[in-house]
Amino acid sequence: MNIVDQVPDYIRSLIPYAPGKPIEEVEREYGIEGSVKLASNENPLGPSPRAVKALQEKLHQLHLYPDGDCFYLKQGLAAKLGVSQEQLIFGNGSNELIELAVRTFMRPGDEAVMAGQAFVIYRLVVQAAGGSCNVVPLKNFTHDLEAMARAITGRTRIVFLANPNNPTGTIYRRKEWEGFLERITPELLLIVDEAYFEYVTDPDYPNSLSYHGESGALLTLRTFSKLYGLAGLRIGYGVGPKKVVDLMHRVRQPFNVNAAAQWAALAALEDHEHVMRSLKVNREGMGYLNEEIAKLGLERIPSQGNFILIRVGDGQTVFNRLLKRGVIVRPMGAYNFPEYIRVTVGTAKENSRFINELNNIIKD
Repeated sequence: MNIVDQVPDYIRSLIPYAPGKPIEEVEREYGIEGSVKLASNENPLGPSPRAVKALQEKLHQLHLYPDGDCFYLKQGLAAKLGVSQEQLIFGNGSNELIELAVRTFMRPGDEAVMAGQAFVIYRLVVQAAGGSCNVVPLKNFTHDLEAMARAITGRTRIVFLANPNNPTGTIYRRKEWEGFLERITPELLLIVDEAYFEYVTDPDYPNSLSYHGESGALLTLRTFSKLYGLAGLRIGYGVGPKKVVDLMHRVRQPFNVNAAAQWAALAALEDHEHVMRSLKVNREGMGYLNEEIAKLGLERIPSQGNFILIRVGDGQTVFNRLLKRGVIVRPMGAYNFPEYIRVTVGTAKENSRFINELNNIIKD
């Protein structure tokens, strides 16, 4: 028996994450120019200008290994969040932190509870570690915290929550969250993925950092990929109890966060102008898209993120037709939403082009 034949079934049955094509390849394939990418929930304004400047000033240091402890970034973020530096851990995107948590706190045969139609990486990482996924259906496109609490068993080690949820953009609110916390025991690690928390406008949104305490095992995950526009540098962070973070550091590889990401993230933290401008563009774009989608007679899921889930009938067909017209969105068949597409809120010009092309497709 060769090495390939010895790979366990839980690895063989994994379905790799399917990334979209580079925009240059799409244009070459379809013979088009000036395409707009509204598929990956990126910041349409680009990276923080302060981050770009910091990179330009330090590029001559790229021959040096990065700071393995993210020393300066850890200082800056701890001060901004009002947490101790020992509570912070950084990763190559929040995806790596999900993997670190699973590798640290789960063993083959253990179980993780998560919502159906939530971020697909939760399932991939748990299955790759030999764990099982106890998947709880969404309720009205939102995490059903009551059902998720009931789904916890003696084998459960981790519970994943996403607030706002990707790809629906929905949130659970303070009352149900606090009721859920009362049913979580210290034997569980509760991971709250808040990649889109900065975009939330609902006053009843429960910021999980407000619920951290030394007695609970609550790990908050956030990212610099969205609001700060640093998706290409891959840097995210986690905030948790010191004992939890310390154990994850033992699993973390040295130099897992590259130097450029650290420089840019630290500078972006202080770029308040870019943050406010990005939030304004998202707020105005969300309002425009909601209004125009309603005019087209299409159903959309109210979102608290920087994207909208839209019911278009045949999501894959609409995706393909938009693609040929130079508008790249995300089909949702992989999330068992075959009738939907997900579109990122772009600039005013990008949003208008998306609506115009979608309108033409509907008319056809």
